[in-house]
Amino acid sequence: MNKINQLFNIKYPIIQGGMIWNSGYKLASAVSNAGGLGLIGAGSMYPEVLREHIQKCKKATDKPFGVNVPMLYPNIEEIIQIIIEEEVKIVFTSAGNPKTWTSYLKERGITVVHVVSSSKFALKAQEAGVDAVVAEGFEAGGHNGREETTTFTLIPMVKEQINIPLIAAGGIATGRGMLAAMVLGADGVQMGSRFAASFESSAHDNFKKTIIETKEGDTQLTLKELAPVRLIKNKFYNDIQELYSRCPSVEDLKALLGRARAKKGMFEGDLVEGELEIGQIAGLIHNVKSVESIIDEVIHEFQIVSKDIQDSRF
Repeated sequence: MNKINQLFNIKYPIIQGGMIWNSGYKLASAVSNAGGLGLIGAGSMYPEVLREHIQKCKKATDKPFGVNVPMLYPNIEEIIQIIIEEEVKIVFTSAGNPKTWTSYLKERGITVVHVVSSSKFALKAQEAGVDAVVAEGFEAGGHNGREETTTFTLIPMVKEQINIPLIAAGGIATGRGMLAAMVLGADGVQMGSRFAASFESSAHDNFKKTIIETKEGDTQLTLKELAPVRLIKNKFYNDIQELYSRCPSVEDLKALLGRARAKKGMFEGDLVEGELEIGQIAGLIHNVKSVESIIDEVIHEFQIVSKDIQDSRF
């Protein structure tokens, strides 16, 4: 049996990325109901809002779901406490040291997965006692690793170093992409951008429309001095580039970024001044669909391409 299916008790080894401003209970429960693992994105929620989404998710699905927790966010202790009180059984951690919370969560019967961008951090996560890692390549949208290692090279390098289950992320939105990741050594995949462009995503319709209009080369990784982020090139992105031309300090960059840029772009639909986080794979996403049809399509293509490859062996 597939290790990821077994670990999370799910039908398909497909995990939905816990994206800020996209991943409310509607998206998480829809992914879980369709046979994958849905994640609520705690990064864009005040603690009590997170509690509300967890409670609504429990009502909307009887299948496993989890919460994604970026550890650099404020209120982290309160968020962890709510997760424990609400008896969430799966937590994905990112943007921080996995040693900080892994043993605390595991002692309370929670399955812990950590997101990494290199084999060095994958090993640290394994040493910290996580149950699996997500290795996320440079193609991914949103916050990203500084190493700029692509998924195609990252997955086999991480696979060589660890012996716990491995989930591939970054640039995966199709059955072909899923198969490629698994051939390279992944046990399952995490998809963000494809689910951002779904009916159930909590993102603004303006942002969803922009995703399907995004073409190859329309996204860029920037703001490495703060926290590297891949976003769509718009006026806000151009303002960043203009500021870079003047050799800004970290304070200058923080002042331009300001507060709530991601909320403004993805949740409120401001395509000019907002931060529009999406992965390079957006160039392959041509329509907004239901979560159920996305997962059906991915699995169908995965099965067809797997058979084609077997039939064409040399």
